[in-house]
Amino acid sequence: MKILIIGGTNFIGRSQVETALAEGHEITLFNRGKTNPDLFPSVEKLHGDRDGHMEALQGRTWDLVIDNCGYVPRIVQQSADLLKDSVGRYVFISTVSVYSDGEKAGIDEQGALATLEDESVEEVNGETYGGLKVLCEKVVQDIYGDRALIIRPGLIVGPYDPTHRFTYWPARIADSERNSGEVLAPGQPNYGVQFIDARDLGAWTIHMATRGASGIYNATGPDYKLTMGTVLDECKQLTGSDVRLTWVPDEFLLENEVAPYTDMPLWVPADAIAFSTFDIGKAVQAGLTFRPLSETITDTLQWEQTREHPADEKLRGGLSAQREADLLARWHAR
Repeated sequence: MKILIIGGTNFIGRSQVETALAEGHEITLFNRGKTNPDLFPSVEKLHGDRDGHMEALQGRTWDLVIDNCGYVPRIVQQSADLLKDSVGRYVFISTVSVYSDGEKAGIDEQGALATLEDESVEEVNGETYGGLKVLCEKVVQDIYGDRALIIRPGLIVGPYDPTHRFTYWPARIADSERNSGEVLAPGQPNYGVQFIDARDLGAWTIHMATRGASGIYNATGPDYKLTMGTVLDECKQLTGSDVRLTWVPDEFLLENEVAPYTDMPLWVPADAIAFSTFDIGKAVQAGLTFRPLSETITDTLQWEQTREHPADEKLRGGLSAQREADLLARWHAR
């Protein structure tokens, strides 16, 4: 099949491309040419900007398009309108953040959706992200109807993750000398966590898109209950680390302005249970599978330890050594 991928060179997009090429599909990438421009040298690359500069897509046809980077409905409208007679199917990568009830367990695809008081807002932040994605989904569904496939991932992890929102843990556990081998662990060991390896998500997205799937699917994982304690213990075992985990409760972390998911990757307080219990039964029934946790941890750590770290790189997820040390000292002194 002929597949157009908007994005395609950063994290989830590259997994989609790798799967599609392995299956013999013909790939075209459309992006600004700024992120990993030398990746996939054999693939056709069209450059432009989806906000008003999509001339390179005019007069072309593809069997389907995968939109990885739609955040603002006005901008998604432009690509959806332009391609409505040029592609057979529009695949939109959304997010489980579209759901509005963070305290409800087991939310499936029929869950209540986030709304925005001002639907013209275009600033993407923690307050608007979910509502904007809802509006983006609506744009695609209104134009494509049963030719629309909406995929709602949870936290996406694995090698090439630019957010550090999972990478922090295997890297932190492996660093047994930091803070004298003591690691601040958030919440309780039995807290549930959900995430999906980008490679599993990419492969399943191609599987669904090329088989003509439509509708809406939650796509996180795994397909069993996974806990924070299991993740950290697995990191210890795989790295041979002897670090000591100090479990610190929600109340202390929140009182000290530790931000869930960013300052403490994977952690959300107990009253935000939705983010660890999304119902993925529909996606699993449609063929979504998951590699072993050990493989995700090992591959992510290997990538993190061998990649180039720019001198001006800022930590995008997790605690700095000093911040962690300060919090541990406060906890022990209480």
